[in-house]
Amino acid sequence: MKIAQKYSHLNGEEYLLIHHKKLLREIYEVVGLINANRHKTKVSQEKSKAGKYVFNPGTLNAEFKSLFEKKGWAERRRDFYVSTDPNIVKLLEPLDVKEQKELLLKLKHPLLDSYTQTDFVKDKIAVEVQLGKYFAVTYDLFVKHLSFYTGQIINVGIEIVPTKTMQQDMSSGPPWFEKEVHNVLRHGRTNPPVPLLILGIEP
Repeated sequence: MKIAQKYSHLNGEEYLLIHHKKLLREIYEVVGLINANRHKTKVSQEKSKAGKYVFNPGTLNAEFKSLFEKKGWAERRRDFYVSTDPNIVKLLEPLDVKEQKELLLKLKHPLLDSYTQTDFVKDKIAVEVQLGKYFAVTYDLFVKHLSFYTGQIINVGIEIVPTKTMQQDMSSGPPWFEKEVHNVLRHGRTNPPVPLLILGIEP
């Protein structure tokens, strides 16, 4: 496979080129090692594609996982407490979960715990591969990467999605690069407030 298109938000790619060129190269290597045509194993049930072989997101995700893990990338979870008070949220975000709990107990605030997790993290860089449902990308970009960034766990979030060209050979529902970049652009230059690199892949 290849990275056909890319979009850098808040200098995400520039940061990687200066500080993590080796890791960026690893990501390109992982994409390049995958033969997408080996994953055209799913028979479409949709009217417009009935009987046609399309890309199987399950097996593609499994190969991405295997290749990233071989290079030392690992899943990461962030536990945290939540509040609907904006002033308390600002106090909570820089703290680890233990410090958050201590603060909330001191403030006599309800303890409402939650967590987010991301596919692959290495040297404070997060990578999410989204080949499934389109709404997952919005959650990644505007919630998950931001949570890990404000929690000082990552410095950049990377999102890998199919381009429209590839998405047309998948069942309906997967995200596509051009649409996801459009969604970011229409929110304005500084939103979400986290450096990102969105990569559009295709065979």
